[in-house]
Amino acid sequence: MEAIAQVYSRSLFEVASEQNHLELVREQLGQLADALGENEELKLFCFSPYFSTEEKKAGLMKAIDGADPAVENFLMLLTENQRLPVIFRVREEYDRLCDEAEDLLAVTVTSAVTLDPAVVSRIGDQIGRQTGRKIELAEEVDPAIIGGFIVRAGDSILDASIRNRLEQLRTEVARA
Repeated sequence: MEAIAQVYSRSLFEVASEQNHLELVREQLGQLADALGENEELKLFCFSPYFSTEEKKAGLMKAIDGADPAVENFLMLLTENQRLPVIFRVREEYDRLCDEAEDLLAVTVTSAVTLDPAVVSRIGDQIGRQTGRKIELAEEVDPAIIGGFIVRAGDSILDASIRNRLEQLRTEVARA
């Protein structure tokens, strides 16, 4: 499923890039994925084998009336190939490709309590300097980490949480 989503999202990305519609396609793909995620009836209609491909195409065309032609063609292709359920993963991969093209790096700072915005900003600035990329910074609060913080920058994770240190200590004690 992962490989399929990557192939489809790469193709959509290339078409949107050629037409200089990266952000428009990103927005419309996101709106459709959000609608499918929030509306059980729409999801049932699109993903159910009880409806024919032609019924799904007709319904989707009504739902996305006025969308970018690249998005329309893409959705018709997914429907024709019975691959519409990968739309959520395609959206994630398409977003990643857009961020990569913009040299944007998503950074999430998770802490047990709300951090001072200046601290979070300094973390983002430091990562930006080290990577040479623009940073899209997000902050999360998770009391389960007890203390410290976890920084996720793209595929990298720095876990400086108390929970992680306690887990490491428990493992070392169990080995001893």
